[in-house]
Amino acid sequence: MRRRIRLLRLGLCGAVSWLDAKATYELNPNGPSQPIMKEGCLDERTGRYTTVNDAIKDATHGAVEEVTLYSIMEDPMTSCGCFECISGIEPMSNGFIVVNREYAGMTPAGMTFGELASCTGGGVQTPGYMGHGRHFISSKKFIHAEGGIERIVWMPKELKDDVGERLNKTAKELYGIDNFTDMIADETVCTDCDALLEFLQEKNHPVLSLEPLM
Repeated sequence: MRRRIRLLRLGLCGAVSWLDAKATYELNPNGPSQPIMKEGCLDERTGRYTTVNDAIKDATHGAVEEVTLYSIMEDPMTSCGCFECISGIEPMSNGFIVVNREYAGMTPAGMTFGELASCTGGGVQTPGYMGHGRHFISSKKFIHAEGGIERIVWMPKELKDDVGERLNKTAKELYGIDNFTDMIADETVCTDCDALLEFLQEKNHPVLSLEPLM
């Protein structure tokens, strides 16, 4: 069966949904929005497909040869620089922080948004870092290969408040966890990794029982 990629995520900038891209293609089949079929599954867990790799290799003239649709640690999707948010690994907690562009402060990963962007944008693949739109965070496919949203340990309060309702709904459906965002730290709780780990232990965050990322 032929399946098109129907990513449950907006474009990195948050402005283009899958339906927007579909409509753009129907209006202009030779334009920038092109369908890619999901065929030749190489790894269902990470979302690695032969047809996707072929399309990526062709579009980047060989600069990027493989990409996964659901992993942040293995050949993550590339970004330009217009992403709304960045997810980055936080080794002490074995989880990921998520930072939005509007947040100018420090994070428990020891980097600001701008510093995280330097190793995320520009079309490079840096395992452990990924640019994405805000509303992809609550998707059931978000960092699915690494365990999904229960890997999220910290995000700025404004972002957490914005996506909280959808994120809590996803956590309830996937893991049976109520009020999951109460387990996620923000800058009013801590901005360093030691205090973050203490908070996660106090909240009995599910990330503490997951397999090591590295």
